[in-house]
Parts: sequence; C-alpha cells; structure tokens
Amino acid sequence: MSNKLHIVSLGCTKNLVDTEVMMGKLQNFELTDEQGDADVIIVNTCGFIDAAKEESINTVLNLHDGRKEESVLVMAGCLSERYKKELAEDMPEVDIFTGVGDYDKIDELLQDKRSRFSDEVFLIDGAERVVTGSTYHAYIKLSEGCNQVCSFCAIPSFKGKLTSRNLDSIAKEVESLVAKGYYDFSFVSQDSSSYLRDQNIKDGLSLLIQRIELIEGVKSARILYLYPSTTTISLLKNIAKSEIFHNYFDMPIQHINDEMLRTMKRGFGKSQTLELLDFMKSLPNRFIRTSFIVGHPNETEEMFEEMCEFAANFGFDRINVFSYSDEETTPAYDMSNKIDAEVIAERADILGEIATACLESSLKAEIGKDVEIIIDGESDEHEYLLSAKESIWAPEIDGEIYVNDRTKDEELEFGKIYRAKITGIVGNILTATVDNA
Repeated sequence: MSNKLHIVSLGCTKNLVDTEVMMGKLQNFELTDEQGDADVIIVNTCGFIDAAKEESINTVLNLHDGRKEESVLVMAGCLSERYKKELAEDMPEVDIFTGVGDYDKIDELLQDKRSRFSDEVFLIDGAERVVTGSTYHAYIKLSEGCNQVCSFCAIPSFKGKLTSRNLDSIAKEVESLVAKGYYDFSFVSQDSSSYLRDQNIKDGLSLLIQRIELIEGVKSARILYLYPSTTTISLLKNIAKSEIFHNYFDMPIQHINDEMLRTMKRGFGKSQTLELLDFMKSLPNRFIRTSFIVGHPNETEEMFEEMCEFAANFGFDRINVFSYSDEETTPAYDMSNKIDAEVIAERADILGEIATACLESSLKAEIGKDVEIIIDGESDEHEYLLSAKESIWAPEIDGEIYVNDRTKDEELEFGKIYRAKITGIVGNILTATVDNA
C-alpha cells in the first residue's frame, strides 16, 4: 500500500485523542494536507447533534469528490458507531467503516481493507499517540461512556456506560509525554467528575490529582467537563490546593431553572448547582466556563428569561450556547411541547449576545494583571506579534494573547512559560508585554 495519509478529526477533544492514536499506528505514512495526493483518507466523525452529523457526512463526501482513484476512504468514530447499519447502506463512497473501539487497529483494517466494530470502547492504555497542535500541551482521556441519563444526550446509546481508565495507565501516559517535552495537560472525558465511579471509587479525581502531582515535569493541568451532580465541594477544595492543577472549572450546567433541570434529568437542582458555582467563584485566580442549551422541550419563555438573567449576572468567564437538537434514542425525543425551530434560533441569538458580553467583561478584567503566559508561536496578525495564552486557559477555546516580541532583549521561545502584564485588548484578543526580569 502507498503511504500518503490525509486525516481529519471532527468534534471534541476526546475525538482528537483517538485521532492521535490512529496517527500513532500509521507513523509509516507521510501526512499530506491535499486529499488528492492521499492514498488513505480518514475522517474521525462526530455524531452528537444534527449540526455535527451534517458536518461529518459533508466532510466525507467532499473528500470523496477530491480523492484519487484507488485511494482508501475510512469513516471512523462516533457517527459511524451510532449509525453503522444506515451508513453502510447509504454511503457506498466509503471503503472502510469503523466505530469507537478500534482506533488502535486502524493499521490492520487498512491492511485487510475491511470494516470492523468492536463491542467495547477504546481506552488507549499503552497505545502510542502522535500529539498534534502543540509542543507542550496534550489532552489525556480519563474514561469513555457515561452513566448520566440526560434527556437530550444520545452518547450513552452508542458509547455505553462509564468505563474509566486505570489510574496507573493514565500516569504512565503522562510520564511518557513528559519525557517527550510536554508539561501542560488537560484531562477530559464525557463526565470527568465521575472518574472511577464505575470501580466504586467516589473520589477518583482527587486520587488523580494526587497521582499527577507526583510526576516530575508536569507544570500545569486542568480538568474539563465536570458534571454538577458528581462534583463535590471536597473535590473543588482539592483542586484549589493543588500546586499543579489550575482553578479551572468547566462545568456545563445546561440550564438554571429547577423545573427544566428536572426535565433534562440532570440529577441536580438550582440550589445545589449554585452552591458549587458560588464556591468556585470564591476561589482566587479562578476561571469558570459553562454551557447552556436553549429550546429544550417544555422550556417556557419564563424559564429562558431566568436562564438569561443568571447567565448575564453570575460572572462566567466563558459560555457556550447550544440549540436543542432533537435526537432519536433520547428521552427528549419523545417529549411533547417541542419548541419551534425559529424560536430556538431566536433564543440562541439572545443568549449568544449575553455570552459575548460575558467574554468581553472577563477579558477586560484581565487588563493590568500580571499573569503567567505560554508562547504558542507567531501570530497571524503581524510579523512582530507572537501568539500566546494564559497558562490557566485551555488551548484554542479560551482565547489568544498578542505579545510584542521586540519588548525583551532576548528572543522569546515558543512553548515556554513567561510572566507578563496584560496591557490592553484588540477585539477579543488581549495584548501583553513580557516581564524583563
């Protein structure tokens, strides 16, 4: 088989980790950005909501249109897993289908040119990865599947129940990446605060924090996707006292109205959610990100307004807004009182404007602060400006900082941590000068 590879990873950072595992198994291939040059094209798809499904299918079809003869087109990941029978019948353009359990078998599937769907999800556990996008940061997957029963979410229907990785497996992966120069890590899963609960361990994340703190060379870490009903004040305190883990709290609460939270089957009401959020807010150097869903069945105008008022006034640093997607296999799919698509779009626009205002307020509050930043590389704006991020921020999603590389006597190094002062803001991008000390 010829060996030029074009690979596309869609969806979340958990998908990205799986894509990096496939790249690790195909290191004998030469990567190419041109689909027309590729002998193998792989799309790791997302199957979460309608917009993601549409993007995945369109990406596969567009790549098929531009591929060369006798190349192999592979459709992998969540969408393939969720609709394995339908896609096999409806998409003859695809040569190989595979789901969420065989990322480490991709070389064998290509060799045999066959489709495969394992009964179990893939947990990495020793598989080599080719980390992309950074010389210092890597995502670490904690688990697969989910035990929650959220009314709007189809993920448990095709990824199954929570299956946590062994703590030693995670530590070994981090140690291996540290040996390669990585020092900043984001720990991810569908429900990170439930880590190890499938093994009857309720404080799995606290154990993880303790274990990672023992690894020499880890300088910076954060946990993504805390679930309200499995997050405790004790866990938040353990994060707060860690010298490595940032006070970075990514908790998608989805709504704040009590009745809607019950309808969404979130397992937690408004008062308990507020208790957690207020504690996060009381901590020094904290960063709070959340997500809201608009237009879920039975959401009244009053419920929506309550959510908007809360979102506008709490003081979130970042807010993601999602429009409800009516997904088969979910409890919400069979609910009555569906919200009209135009109303959902209007509500998403309104909450989106609030999210933008919260972002602007959070960024402006940084001006004048002395912070720790990491230089990522050259900016797209100007040859004298470097692109950086605050060390507490998650890569790519939380923002960018422009740094003038002429403000220090020595040349600034990519991937290195510096102390800097935030001096201003241009649009939604902060500007900073690196300390000369």
